[in-house]
Amino acid sequence: MAKSIVHYVCSECGWSGSKWYGKCPECGQWGTVEEFHEAKAASGSRTAAPGRTSRTPSVAVPSTARAAARPITEIGTETVLRLSTGFSEFDRVLGGGVVPGSVTLIAGEPGIGKSTLLLQTAGNVARAVAHPDASRSRESNGGQAQSGTVLYISGEESQAQVRLRATRINAVEQNLLLASTTDLSTVLGLIEQHRPALAIVDSAQTIVSQEVDGISGGSTQVREVASALIDTAKTLDIPVFLVGHVTKDGSIAGPRTLEHLVDVVCQFEGDSETALRMLRAIKNRFGPTDEVGCFDMSGEGIEEVTDPTGLFLSTGAGRDSDTGSVDGTCITFTLDGHRSLPIEVQALVTKSVLPTPRRAVNGVDPSRIAMLTAVLYRHGGINLLANDLYVSTIAGGNAKEPSCDLSIVGALASAAKNRPISRTTCAIGEISLTGQIRPVPRLEHRLREAARLGFTAAVVPSMRKRFTVPGLDIIEVIHLKDALEALMK
Repeated sequence: MAKSIVHYVCSECGWSGSKWYGKCPECGQWGTVEEFHEAKAASGSRTAAPGRTSRTPSVAVPSTARAAARPITEIGTETVLRLSTGFSEFDRVLGGGVVPGSVTLIAGEPGIGKSTLLLQTAGNVARAVAHPDASRSRESNGGQAQSGTVLYISGEESQAQVRLRATRINAVEQNLLLASTTDLSTVLGLIEQHRPALAIVDSAQTIVSQEVDGISGGSTQVREVASALIDTAKTLDIPVFLVGHVTKDGSIAGPRTLEHLVDVVCQFEGDSETALRMLRAIKNRFGPTDEVGCFDMSGEGIEEVTDPTGLFLSTGAGRDSDTGSVDGTCITFTLDGHRSLPIEVQALVTKSVLPTPRRAVNGVDPSRIAMLTAVLYRHGGINLLANDLYVSTIAGGNAKEPSCDLSIVGALASAAKNRPISRTTCAIGEISLTGQIRPVPRLEHRLREAARLGFTAAVVPSMRKRFTVPGLDIIEVIHLKDALEALMK
């Protein structure tokens, strides 16, 4: 092994230096600076001349072609042929599909379904490239065509274990290649040998390079593995999906520079008590970063939810509403990426028998409940300070956006007065400490979604630029008292 040089690197921000610190000089985090040994570049290292080692693919782009600078007006704007994942929700989060030569990092908590999502994606792509009409291979930079296969490399499970899961989720295809290894050189050799249409490595924390020191999953190893895979993907023009673990605080494990190196970073999240899963783009060099994909987790795999508007509503809301409205409920519309989702807020108000009234919430910001209760007492004339308050959303919905204030207050007032709010009425607006109803962004987009779902009335803040939505009665209010009167008339 080549002689190594001792460095110290921060696993949070990627700072490196020759001296250890208990507190990172760059980001100020404690206990994140770790020692690692980085090998010097040698003839067998990744930084050696292309095409001469086992770690570097034999086909490389000439350095003169990479470094040639041209006027921006002479550079073509041809559309890149993207590879579909087989999930329209996944493709939308990626910006329209997988870009050739890109490296995408999929992060999420253990057991959330990262491996299942990618294995099912591998089956979809393998099924697509095997079709005669979709098997047109792209020419790599070295002039050799890629094969119509998909390579799935697992460092956590054996081939038999992956096959069992693939059978369960109906992802068994003849041209889906499985490999189980934790050696980086073997991984790079498999990618170079098969030239797949898509390569998936599960996961970055389990792959180990023999050329650098450090334990599996450490900062040094994760950095080296990611750099080697990125070089291979760019050189061979092969898209790579890389699975990443997260720490206990929800951040991606490994050095912070890992997120800077890859092209796309997606967070796969969800509540373990529900089957709903959300895929969010945190970083995307080829598309927007505010897109969200919705999926449903089941025993047969993952199914995409193309229209999730009805997930967070109980029966009897919107178009299918009935006359038997229940007090203590109010519906609002939130923004999640480009989507406008209806969220039903439910409230229960009871007389407290404790010295300190209880506040129990689910899907709502607890500190905002305390503020809204005080505003409701001061400017709405409803005293709930001595009552036990229970506020929750339906099916794990998230009502923490400020635009949900009016619906929360409406649900609390409805429960306290025993006066139900119509199931065809929604409330959208932020409430200030003075009791004023403040405007919210993209109100027209929310109201058009409400009209599409069958709502007939909407209580909203006063609009600077007025517009009309067919089939929807827009009620503009300025103060909290006016809003409560409009909701419970």
